[in-house]
Amino acid sequence: MPSPWRETASGREERNSSKDSAMLVMMADTGSSDNPVPNGDVVGIGKNVEVIGMRSFWNALPTEGRWLLSTVAVQTLGRGMTLPFTIIYFHEVRGFDLGISGALMSLIAITGLVVTGPGGTLIDRFGARRVLIVGLLSMIVGCTLLAYATHPAVAAVAVMLIGVNFGVSWPGFNALIATVVEGEVRQQYFGVNFALVNLGIGVGGVIGGFFVDVADPATFTTIFLVDAASGLIPLALILGPLRHVRTQHEAAVDAPPVGGYREILRRPAVLWLTLLTFLSVFIGYGQMEAGFPAFARQVSEVSTQVVGISFAVNTAVIVLLQFAVLKLITGKRRTRVMQVMALIWALSWVLLGATGFLPGTLVAAIGVIAYMGVFAFGETMLQPTVPAIYNDLASDRTRGRYNAINSAAFQGGAIMGPLVAGILLGGGLEGWFIGLMIAGSLAVGLLALVLERAVDPAANGVVDIHRMEEPDEARTQ
Repeated sequence: MPSPWRETASGREERNSSKDSAMLVMMADTGSSDNPVPNGDVVGIGKNVEVIGMRSFWNALPTEGRWLLSTVAVQTLGRGMTLPFTIIYFHEVRGFDLGISGALMSLIAITGLVVTGPGGTLIDRFGARRVLIVGLLSMIVGCTLLAYATHPAVAAVAVMLIGVNFGVSWPGFNALIATVVEGEVRQQYFGVNFALVNLGIGVGGVIGGFFVDVADPATFTTIFLVDAASGLIPLALILGPLRHVRTQHEAAVDAPPVGGYREILRRPAVLWLTLLTFLSVFIGYGQMEAGFPAFARQVSEVSTQVVGISFAVNTAVIVLLQFAVLKLITGKRRTRVMQVMALIWALSWVLLGATGFLPGTLVAAIGVIAYMGVFAFGETMLQPTVPAIYNDLASDRTRGRYNAINSAAFQGGAIMGPLVAGILLGGGLEGWFIGLMIAGSLAVGLLALVLERAVDPAANGVVDIHRMEEPDEARTQ
C-alpha cells in the first residue's frame, strides 16, 4: 500500500487527499470561513476543528496518527510493570541505601537532560525517526541490564541507557505527533494519547503489583525484561508504517535563520512555561517513582499490592475522564485550566499526608488510593495543555528544539523530585515532604497566572472552533 505522504518541491510532506481529510480541511478556520483551504496546503487536519466524540476523533486522524495512537497502550504495558516498583527494587530487593536508590532514579533524568538539548537539534536536522531509533535501542539494552543489576555501578549504567531514551523520546514523539495533527485536534490528540499511556501503565501496574515479590528477585527480573521487550513495538512502528513521515523541513531560500536555544528561551512565554513545567514535574511526576511509593511504604505502611492498585485507580480516572475533560477545556484558556489543576494537586497531597496519621490501617490504604485518584484528575488537565502550547509556539523548523526544552524541564523536575524525596523521607522529615509538595502545587497556579500575561491567545487555546459532532440518529428521524 503506497504511503499517504508525498514529498513536495519545497521539501514539506503533505498528506494525499481523501474524502475524510478533504471534509476536515474545508471546515478549517483559515482566517475567513468563506475561503476554504486547498487540500494540498494542509498537513494532517485542519487547525481549528473541535472533534466531539471518540468516533469522529478517530475518523479525523490521518493513517500515521492512527498508527501512533493504536499501539500506545500496548507499548507502555512494560513500563507500567516497572514504574511503581523501581525504587522498591533498588532498596528492598537489591539492598541499596534509600539515598543511593533515589540518586539512581534521578540519574535517569540527569542523563535525559544531558542528551535532550543535542537530541532536539538532531531531530530538527535529521528527523525524529532516526533519533528515536537510537533512543529505543538504548532503552532495550538498559532495561535488560537493569534486570540483573546487583551492584549500584551496574544499575547506574543501566539507568543511564534508559535515560538516553527518556531524553529523546519526548521531543521525538511529540514532533511526530505535531507533524501529523494540528490545532485543537492536536490538543485532543495529546490528551487521548496521555489516557492510553496511562491505560498501559495502569494495567502494567496492576500486573506488577500482584506479580512481584520482594522476597523473590526473579519476579523483578521478569518485569524488567518485559519492559525491554515492549520497546520493540515502537521500534517496529518507526521502521515500518511510519518510515515515510518526515519531521525535518528544509528552509526556503529567503527564510530567516533559525535561532538556537538561547534565543528561544528569551521569549517570555517559553521561559515561564518552562518554569511551570519544571515545577509541575517536581511535585508531580517526579514523585511517582520515588516520593509516593516510598511514602506509601514507609509512612503509610501499605503493601505493594495497594501501591499497584493505586496506579490502576490513577489510570481508571484518566481513561474514564480524559475525553470529558477535553470537551470542557477545548476553547478555554489553557493557563486557567492549569490553575484548577494546581488546586486539585494540592488537595491530593493533603490526602496522602493524612494517611501518615493512621499507618498500616485500611484507612491509610484507602487514603493512598484516593490520593492517586485525585492526582489523576489533575493530570487530565495538564497533559493536553502544556505540550499543545509548546507546539503552538514553535515553527516547523524549530519544533524539535521546542519539544526538547519541554523535555529538559520535565527531566529537571524528575531529577530534583527523587533527590529531594530521598533526602527528606530518608531523614524522617515526612511532614516537610508533604508541606513542600502542597506549596509547590500552589506555586504552579501562580506561574500559570504569570504565563497567561505572556502567551498569545492562540497558543493559550483561545481560538474559533468549528464543531464536528457524532451523528445523532434521533435528529435524522
